[in-house]
Amino acid sequence: MTPVQRLRALLFSVQMYPMMFVIGLLFAPWAIFSKTGARVCCKTYSRWIFWTARWMVGIRCEVRGTPPQGEVLIAAKHQSFLDIMMIFTALPTAKFIMKKEILRTPVIGQYAKLLDCVAVDRGKRGAAIEKMVSDVDAGRQDAGQLIIYAQGTRVKPGVKADYKVGTAVLYDQLNQTCVPVATNVGVLWPRKGIARFPGVAVVEFLEPIKPGMDRRDFMKTLEQQVEGASDALMREAGFGLDPVNEQAS
Repeated sequence: MTPVQRLRALLFSVQMYPMMFVIGLLFAPWAIFSKTGARVCCKTYSRWIFWTARWMVGIRCEVRGTPPQGEVLIAAKHQSFLDIMMIFTALPTAKFIMKKEILRTPVIGQYAKLLDCVAVDRGKRGAAIEKMVSDVDAGRQDAGQLIIYAQGTRVKPGVKADYKVGTAVLYDQLNQTCVPVATNVGVLWPRKGIARFPGVAVVEFLEPIKPGMDRRDFMKTLEQQVEGASDALMREAGFGLDPVNEQAS
């Protein structure tokens, strides 16, 4: 990064977090009593980030494919905070499956609760999957798009990490269509640090996977679709792929 790019990235990061508190507090009276208010708040903050990212650090956000409107399972690639905002904003009534520690995060944790996001304990894998399924079942009267990160965590571009069985368990249990989502955002917005690089950040909604597939076939299809499309998007963003194995936590 040039000194000017570094300064722009620093200024962008400095304004990000105070604005989260400001927008969260402004919408709180509505959000506390209405999921619609909570969604509007989160989408307003996300659009603020998209706008400032474009003129401050040169990142333009683009959604490709057809975001689903009904009740489906979304199985997505996760590379940084940016893909969370892009996927959420593209969907009408989304909620996330997330690690329970996030509930203790200021603003984000409170809004996650208001949106009925499903918190799980990643340190207890079997119990986490069982709780995930029961929580999802308990909340299915509130139709929407349930988002799970198929590798369980943020994964750096070029790193190979396992796809977690929890996605297949949910696919079986819910008996819903699964929409895979690919991304390249980690090339421009790394998962750690303040570095930001100009370019087009993309999340792409891929061909839906119909319910009823064998679990093993489903996981193979999901991984092939998401990894293939994500690799193509990362190459488009100028990233040279040289895979390194990593066990996702």
